[in-house]
Parts: sequence; structure tokens; C-alpha cells
Amino acid sequence: MTDHRTAQPLGVLFTNLGTPDDPSASSVRRYLAEFLGDRRVVDLNRALWLPILYGVILTLRPRLSARGYRAVWMEQGSPLLVYAQRQAEAIQARLDATLETPVRVALAMRYGNPSIEAGLSTLRDAGCKRMLILPAYPQYSATTVATTFDKVGAVFADWPEQPALRTVNRYHDEPAYIQALANSVREHWAAHGRGDKLIMSFHGIPKRYVKQGDPYPRDCGITAQLLADQLGLGPDDYKVCFQSRFGREPWLRPYLDETVKTWGAAGIKTVDVICPGFSADCLETLEEIKQENRDYFEAAGGDSLRYIPALNDRSDHIDLFTRLIKRELSGWLDNA
Repeated sequence: MTDHRTAQPLGVLFTNLGTPDDPSASSVRRYLAEFLGDRRVVDLNRALWLPILYGVILTLRPRLSARGYRAVWMEQGSPLLVYAQRQAEAIQARLDATLETPVRVALAMRYGNPSIEAGLSTLRDAGCKRMLILPAYPQYSATTVATTFDKVGAVFADWPEQPALRTVNRYHDEPAYIQALANSVREHWAAHGRGDKLIMSFHGIPKRYVKQGDPYPRDCGITAQLLADQLGLGPDDYKVCFQSRFGREPWLRPYLDETVKTWGAAGIKTVDVICPGFSADCLETLEEIKQENRDYFEAAGGDSLRYIPALNDRSDHIDLFTRLIKRELSGWLDNA
């Protein structure tokens, strides 16, 4: 008798935030409407928020954001999507080479394309009855990880037969992740010399979300301390900052832009910046850090603000994801 389990691959949905399909204002508008319309991202009363979103923000912001996207757009497309595709392909190749049980990896974006619905359908059509959801966010936040799981659940609500499901909700303290970050910093220092200061910049969220129970800053703090320990840094050698704030309410501090302006004016000449919360380079790293905040620092009197690239498809980063997947699929792999 045939053991039908052996013919069924396991599925991995590998996700990230998302990106416009192209750097035009109309495409950016569609993307921002989906992103900023998510209650997890902006939790304001809909009756108050939606008129602001559609009446003001989506009228003005897409043109400005499109300029930023055009400045970082790669020949193959959006940097986030390009790097995420490379990551998914490398993870698939690594799993194929090291596992007897077939594992199918599908890439999906929470907003934009390829959609979570399309990714889950790809896995279902491949015969996957058991799936792992792996959002590529090292630190947990309701604005990233939770909304991904919300969307997965919404898709499954329309499926007559749902798969068995496992999830990864953070990997902020995984030794392989910390080691990969440390490797990238050391390689940067070896190639360019060590800066006077190191900034670890994380995407910000409103302080109000933390008061409501979001553990994100705790995860960021743990990552930062582990990375500092790995690099042998003292408290005066580095600083944790938060970037990409939006709107007028208080967000997590210290703000990155204020920090680099203060340091430039204070006579600090060279600053290195790493963004441990971004698993792939994107608008927020390539435009906001590498261009905008560099300009702030130099205008204030600093000599050089140097961005250390995200881990992207580095081999040690792929090792991390592969280890996570194998660990989370344990049991299923043994009994597939």
C-alpha cells in the first residue's frame, strides 16, 4: 500500500512587508492605500482616519514616495522584492540539497504582490497539507507579524479544507541571526575602517502601541544588546535609534534623524548604521538611511554616515532561515 504522506510536500510561506509594483505615483498610491488602511498599522477610528487617508495622504504622499522609490529601484524591480525573491530561491535550494522530504517555499508580501493569498494557493496547489508561516521580521510587532497572521487566517476562512499550521513569530535572539549581523559589521569595518560610532536603527512604532502591549521595543533591545556583546562594544560605542516615524503622535525614541543631526553638530565625524530589523534592503534603508539621513549628518557637520547593508541573501542569512525552517518543521519532517 502506498504511504500517501510521502507524496505530500511540506509548505513554507516566506513573507515580507511588500512594495509597489512599479515606482509610479499610481502604483505607490495603491500600495499605500492597502498598507495604511490596515487597522494593525494605523489603529485610529476609521471614521476619523479614512477621510484623512483618502482625502489628504493618498493625494499628496504617493508622488513624494514615488520619487524615493525611483531613486532606489533596481533593474530587476523593487529592492525589497528582488532580495526577498533571492532569499526564497536560496532557501529552497538549501532545503532541496539537505532534506529528503520535499519542502516547497513560496514567497508572499503582506501588501502588494505576490500576495499572501497567491502564496498560500501555490502551496495548496503543490499538495501541501502542512504549512509553516515564516515572516521575515526578526522582532515581533503587531504591525508586522500579527497582521501577517491575520491575513493568513482571512485567506483560510474561505478554504473548505485548511492545512495544519505552524508559525514563527520572531527570531530576534537566534544565535545564527546575531552572528550574521556581527559578521556583516566586521566585514564592513575590515573594508572601510571602524566609524566613531555605530547606530543600530530599527523601524519605529507609536509609543501608544507599546502601552497597549506590543513587545517590539523589548525585542529590539535584546537584539541590540546581543549584537553589541558579540562585537565587544561598550555603552558609549553604539546607540539604538528608531526611524520612519509617520504622523504627529510620539513614536519610539530616540529618533534617528535627530540623533545624526546632533552627532554631526557635536563633531562626531564618522558613523556606521546597521538596521537589524530589516531582513532585506528597501526604501527605508536605501533611501531613508543611505541618502536622507546621510545628508542630515553631513549638513550638521559630520564627514561620513555609512550604511551597512541588510543581510539580504548572504549565505549566513540563508543558513539562519534554513535552520529555523528545519527546527520548526521537526516532527513533520520525521513523519512526512
